[in-house]
Amino acid sequence: MHSSMFAISNNKHFLRPKCKKVTNLRTLIQYSAIAFCLSSTTVASSFSIDPHSSTASVRHLKTSASFGSFPSRSSTTHSFTFSPLTLENQSDFKLGTSLSMSSFTTATNNLNSLTDAEGAKGLASSTALTPGEKLEALRSKMKELNIDAYIVPSDDPHLSEYVPEAYMRRKFLTGFGGSAGTAVVFQKEACLWTDSRYHNEASLQIDAEHWTLMKQGLPKVPSLTKYIAEAAALKYEKGQEIFRVGIDPFVHAASFEKDLMDAFQEQVEKLDLEKGSNVSLGEIDTLDHHGNLIDQVWGGDRPAIPTSPFRVHPIEYAGVSVSDKIEEIREKMKEKKATLCVFSALDDVAYLFNVRAKGDIDTCPVGIAYGAVTLDDVTLFCHEEKLTMEQVREHLKESGVTVKPYDGVIDEIKNHLSVHGEKAKIWMDKTRSNYAISRIVPEKSLLNKQNPVTPMKACKNKEEMEGMKRAHIVDGAAMANFIAWLENEIVTEGRSVSEVDIDKVLRSYRAQQPGYVEDSFPTIAGVGSNGAIIHYRAKADSDLMKHLDTNNPILIDSGGQYTYGTTDVTRTWHFGEATDEFKENYTRVLKGNIGVDVMVFPTNTPGFVLDVFARKSLWEAGFDYGHGTGHGVGAALNVHEGPHSISPRWTNMEVMKKGMVVSNEPGLYEDGKFGIRIENLLECTYVLDEDNKAHEDGIQEGEEGFPEKPIGKKTFLRFNKLTMIPIQKNLIDLKLMTTEELDWLDAYHQEIFEKVSPLLEANSPGLAWLTKACEKIDRKY
Repeated sequence: MHSSMFAISNNKHFLRPKCKKVTNLRTLIQYSAIAFCLSSTTVASSFSIDPHSSTASVRHLKTSASFGSFPSRSSTTHSFTFSPLTLENQSDFKLGTSLSMSSFTTATNNLNSLTDAEGAKGLASSTALTPGEKLEALRSKMKELNIDAYIVPSDDPHLSEYVPEAYMRRKFLTGFGGSAGTAVVFQKEACLWTDSRYHNEASLQIDAEHWTLMKQGLPKVPSLTKYIAEAAALKYEKGQEIFRVGIDPFVHAASFEKDLMDAFQEQVEKLDLEKGSNVSLGEIDTLDHHGNLIDQVWGGDRPAIPTSPFRVHPIEYAGVSVSDKIEEIREKMKEKKATLCVFSALDDVAYLFNVRAKGDIDTCPVGIAYGAVTLDDVTLFCHEEKLTMEQVREHLKESGVTVKPYDGVIDEIKNHLSVHGEKAKIWMDKTRSNYAISRIVPEKSLLNKQNPVTPMKACKNKEEMEGMKRAHIVDGAAMANFIAWLENEIVTEGRSVSEVDIDKVLRSYRAQQPGYVEDSFPTIAGVGSNGAIIHYRAKADSDLMKHLDTNNPILIDSGGQYTYGTTDVTRTWHFGEATDEFKENYTRVLKGNIGVDVMVFPTNTPGFVLDVFARKSLWEAGFDYGHGTGHGVGAALNVHEGPHSISPRWTNMEVMKKGMVVSNEPGLYEDGKFGIRIENLLECTYVLDEDNKAHEDGIQEGEEGFPEKPIGKKTFLRFNKLTMIPIQKNLIDLKLMTTEELDWLDAYHQEIFEKVSPLLEANSPGLAWLTKACEKIDRKY
């Protein structure tokens, strides 16, 4: 889920004469399911579709008259839904159990439901304004309020990476749907800033007649704040007037105000002014009594703010009770002399209260809420609709949690400041908190540091790690069944399969696994040149959408959210004869993956130190990739989690620790040709068993009882593989591989087979594929 530049080819997809082009999943199933699925004693597939993705809704939002409160919720919701196979109450699943699979009839019915729901969704959509009309309406409101520039970020009030549709204001305004990017509208121009992951996607989605794409990271491309400050300087030089910037304070990070004001000051220093002049070039107007201006353009078509109910995340998966987490937080607060700790990030809130939700944000098992802890009280701020389950209400009550309205968090902070006066010390991580909340806390009363939940959440406890391991084993079973199906379609049947249908079928195989909830992020399935688009997502109505056959490779980056763990895996497959060039590139990416995997490193090593080992083989051939090598992953939480990473960005000094989960995903991207990425998730653990045993007993390094090391020696860490999906052996150039690397591959495949094969049905296509895929590699060349 990263980035690269690429060249677009508009050539039509041509099939080999003997290939049958399958235009949709329904036809595909009719052609293939009986022949393939009935080859085992039990039907081998169920094409049940994620219920959430199959629901179309028309929602209307009442806008708030005053922005001093939070946006109001919708009063009416009209939904078109269907009920495919449900996967609830799977708690009695045990590893080693054979997985039975539902019938082709159910699969076809589910597919029909999906098609009907998609049609309903299309009928429900209203006619959209054109890009020009949206900008015209916004500029009209800006003129009324005397605003020179209006900033539209990607964020919701919790600064989430993925946001509910109701907060996709930048997408509504610009047409760009990537997860990162900020739009700025001036009276005579409109600009969109996004990083290298999305340069190509954004250039395809925005209307170039009305928008200028600012490609962050490229030479001579100014930052957003610098560009605005330069515009302010020009206005001042013309008439000595202040440049007014409008923002919605609920969707900007607390740190943004300082960044912009610093940029204004830098421009002041460049102006030819008399010494001692006290000049202000610009100011920020939070438009507190006017609301978000984009909402006023969006009007009644804006989706409702979701209020999906919470569910309890059981202690057998959470590992630590809410009460114990609160106790640990309070210990940290006492050390810092904090009187109130505020949690805004949704994964922090979900972790702290041991709750999860489905529906507020697609693929993220979190619910819209805030949390606050004092030395005496614990409060959850959420909409009452989120507490419809009696089990959740009892769970919170037993944990001593008080529930208050979602929009009460600001009054809570104000009241705390009023009651505690000079003694108030509010702990708030400004990088993870919005400006509307942080601005009410005086600087002398603010403790702006990484909050105590962040490191707790990053270092998985024993139960969380067991859940992660379990999730990756069942994910391996789903992938074995899926690749067996896909290989049969492409190679045996000679058909081509669309990227969209690959996404749907892969999801259906995951949905068969016990505890599956939803995907952990939108699947990236890129055939040929689409594989070079780092955050590509196939769409049926897109000119970019391709079909997979034996002529091109496919990069599939996907993952699942299970009740007990989260997965994220990338494999690059080729079902035909790959070129020597492709094999060399593939092998160099694999060598980079192995390079990180086998690293042994001392404690207190930052992640960026490991990054070079992923790139070494690529650098030797003159290649590199423009994204990080690894990101943290939550335990039955968000697929992207901090604070650690493996990246060339040395500014992230967070050290790797026992219990962290991190991705390992080097890649190589040839614009207009293909993309290659191999991604595993890794568990960070101690090298020595005695160190791991001490950690399990609650003894940390440096504490009494932790194994002492001889003088001159240190405590070391290493990685264990979590991902249990084979590497395609016939894409490997053996001449580039060392004996040790080939031994690593054979050992990995043996581990996969031992853990995954018990979950596959005897004589099934999935088991046959896994058996062959995990055979020792032929080392002759």
